[in-house]
Amino acid sequence: MAPQIHDTAVVEKGSTVGDATVVWHHTHIRTGAAVGAGCTLGKNVFLDADVTVGDGVKIQNNVSVFKGVTLADRVFVGPSAVFTNDLVPRAFSTRWEIVPTLVQEGASIGANATVICGSTIGSYAMVGAGSVVTRDVADHQLVLGNPARAAGWVCTCGSVLSREPEPPSLFLCSSCASGNNS
Repeated sequence: MAPQIHDTAVVEKGSTVGDATVVWHHTHIRTGAAVGAGCTLGKNVFLDADVTVGDGVKIQNNVSVFKGVTLADRVFVGPSAVFTNDLVPRAFSTRWEIVPTLVQEGASIGANATVICGSTIGSYAMVGAGSVVTRDVADHQLVLGNPARAAGWVCTCGSVLSREPEPPSLFLCSSCASGNNS
C-alpha cells in the first residue's frame, strides 16, 4: 500500500517515505530523511535532513526531529516533543557539531519531553511527559522529571513493573507473562 501524504505536507526530493505510512498536514520531511513503513507522522512534524525513522513509528503533532537523530522501529514520540542536535548552539557559530541521538526499538517519549543530543534511549524505555533527558536511559527504564531521573521499570507493553532502583529479573507484567495482553 502506497504512503498517504496530505496535500499540505512538504516531502523534499531525495527523502523516502515507506509503504502504508501516513503523513498528516503541514509536515515537512527534508532531503535525505528516511521514514519506514507503517508509520504515522502527525500534524506539523518536522524531520530534518538525514534523520532515520524505522518501521511502525508514531510521531504525534508538533514534534521536531533534527539531524543526527535515529528513531528505531515502533518508537512512539508524544506531542510537542523535541530533539536537540548540538551541545553548544550559537546563532553566530559556523562550527555546528551534530551529536547523534538514538532511540531504540519500542521506546516511548512523552508529550513535551526534550531529548538532549548524545543520549541513547534504550529499547522499550519510557520517558515521562515534560521530562528532559540529559543522559542515557536503560532498556525498559522509566524516567521522569527535569533532569529525567530513573523512576522504575516498565514492561514491553508499557505497564510499570517496579519503582525499585534495580531492574526486575523479567521485563513482563502479569498480563504479558500469561499471554493475556495483546
